[in-house]
Amino acid sequence: MASDAAYPTRKEFLLAMAGAALLPQTLPAQTVPGKLLIVVAHPDDESECAATTYRLVHELGWTADQVIVTDGESGYRYATLAEIFYHAGLMQAGDDRSRLAAIRKQEALRAGKILGIRQHYFLDQKDLGFDTDASSAATGNWDRQRVRAMLDDLLARERYDAVFTLLPTSETHAHHRAATLLALEAVGGMPEHVRPLILGVEARSKAEGPATFRGADPLLVFDRAGSFGFHNALNYQIVVNWVIAEHKSQGLFQTEYGKYDSEQFWLFEASGAEAVRRAQCGPLGGIL
Repeated sequence: MASDAAYPTRKEFLLAMAGAALLPQTLPAQTVPGKLLIVVAHPDDESECAATTYRLVHELGWTADQVIVTDGESGYRYATLAEIFYHAGLMQAGDDRSRLAAIRKQEALRAGKILGIRQHYFLDQKDLGFDTDASSAATGNWDRQRVRAMLDDLLARERYDAVFTLLPTSETHAHHRAATLLALEAVGGMPEHVRPLILGVEARSKAEGPATFRGADPLLVFDRAGSFGFHNALNYQIVVNWVIAEHKSQGLFQTEYGKYDSEQFWLFEASGAEAVRRAQCGPLGGIL
């Protein structure tokens, strides 16, 4: 279970989300196609929910959009192989390094094509990176008012059924936590009767055993090893691997092929008092 003390904006989080408590797991029901919004900090973060997104869009008929808050410019540390592929000195400060943000945007678009993302919204907040600890990465340069206004407008206009964010644990990248906080605030600011379900996802290995977050079990565990296709010879891990492969600028990320065999989702209380019932009986119920 993640430590509450790990949240750098804990007080703000509590005030905005009334504790952002998580709702308990219950049984599912049949659903119809819906609309999904993914809100993440960096290009490549969508990999955490790639298998679930693929299933929703390509097999259950959902529509999916994605908001990427930062430009990902600081993701250069392990770009040795990408320098050869892109014919650019991405690891050294200079003109070639300045191409990285544009490269990562194209990588996100290609990964999105695999998942069936309808629209990408790139908010281009500068990624300042971190020195040695990703959990303490700076976000003070973000124009939070602009990001929040964009999320408010998008949520009001599109009326999504579900929002996926990354689970804001104490160990995760601080940018992930900040993006999730902004999404929670935006959903929590909507009239309760029109709020989408908002869930935090973490890709995990089932061999690690049962997981909890702030004392709650996940509402949904999607098995990446689930099979489909001719003779059921394919599985969703292939989809995840394809998505990872598109982010070639992120060299170390390529070592995550087959590393995690499940995507685990926790439902936030910001979804509203009837969230569990809506999860059961609404469009998301098709995979619960």
